[in-house]
Amino acid sequence: MNKVLYAIISMLTLTSCADTYNIAGTSNVSTLDGQKLYLKVYKDAELKEIDSCDVVHGQFHFQGTIDSVRIANIFMDDNAGLPVVLESGEIMVKIDNTQESVTGTPLNDKLSEFREKFTQLMNQSMDLVHRHDQAIMNGNDMTVVNAKLAAEDANINKEMDKLVTLFVTENFDNVLGPYVFINTCMSRYQVPMLDAWIEDIMSKATGKFKNDQQVKEYYEAAQQNQNIMNGMQEAPQQTPAQPTVPPVDGPTPNQLASPQGSQQSPAQDATSEVK
Repeated sequence: MNKVLYAIISMLTLTSCADTYNIAGTSNVSTLDGQKLYLKVYKDAELKEIDSCDVVHGQFHFQGTIDSVRIANIFMDDNAGLPVVLESGEIMVKIDNTQESVTGTPLNDKLSEFREKFTQLMNQSMDLVHRHDQAIMNGNDMTVVNAKLAAEDANINKEMDKLVTLFVTENFDNVLGPYVFINTCMSRYQVPMLDAWIEDIMSKATGKFKNDQQVKEYYEAAQQNQNIMNGMQEAPQQTPAQPTVPPVDGPTPNQLASPQGSQQSPAQDATSEVK
């Protein structure tokens, strides 16, 4: 009997450990030292704080238990949040003067790799603007320059499209697919709308993805708005509730440390470029 009880207790202990996350963060951004960081998740259509900590000598720490894997965001004040997947294991957050990373667990490694690739493409896109302005100052033939830059821009957008689509489809059945899908959709339109990319994703989607609360709410609202635009449905007396949207993807370290409201997350602008 004692052996049975011991086995049950051991199983419960292992289960409890599996539901524990630990976030260890480091930063060399001097303006972050002494600041309070907040770990927040969406629950019941509201952004709710689940933990907070101070940055002390460039280090900060969050720890807790979860009943299911979910995406949270690390905030300072109301600045754009740094996304982190709450899953069991040791999660490492590093913030320096040029970038931030969240690694150490499978889904965080996946998201970090995706964000790094997307940022590289965005940097290439921004470099086109610099080259355009430089060509004007150099007195180059802008007809030739614009044609060349337009072709490069089309290739970059194609790579972005491929990157985002592949990431969403490969992660239909975990929290990453819905997260990137919703952020991409909401960066394109002020209200839920349909387009060829969204319909293509939904045609390939698994049942789990389609039944994700945020995905389901967005798609139903987009279908309703499309029907109204096509004259197939009358507009409701009151505007329907918009689907809950996660915070836009992560800030730069300087934006994380900047005064409230002074900066806009580059990822918000970046995601809007995905076509």
